[in-house]
Amino acid sequence: MEEYCIVLTTAGTEEEARQLAGGLVAGRLAACVQVMPVTSTYIWQGELHRDPEWLLLVKTTTARYGDVEAFIQEHHSYQVPEIVQVPIRQGLEAYLAWVGESTGISSPDSGCGGGQRGP
Repeated sequence: MEEYCIVLTTAGTEEEARQLAGGLVAGRLAACVQVMPVTSTYIWQGELHRDPEWLLLVKTTTARYGDVEAFIQEHHSYQVPEIVQVPIRQGLEAYLAWVGESTGISSPDSGCGGGQRGP
């Protein structure tokens, strides 16, 4: 099942997060992108930062990862955006099939749950 993955990235504003999510889904690079507010604590250029950000959980296939990474790099405002791939080792077969369909195999139903109201 490692043909599916979640890509994590963060954005500095809700608007940027929505634009990234919309572009990824509209471009069929992702089946679904969930966006949620978080607080990130990190060191950047020698200084401790604690900033509000928007976390994007990008559901896609490993075959699409390179395109997802390129899209995020091209459209992201950060100099070095977080782009991390997490493999999906197991999952509901019907949901994962929908992720595959949504990223290029055929025309899927709408919603994060493959036709039902999703998570």
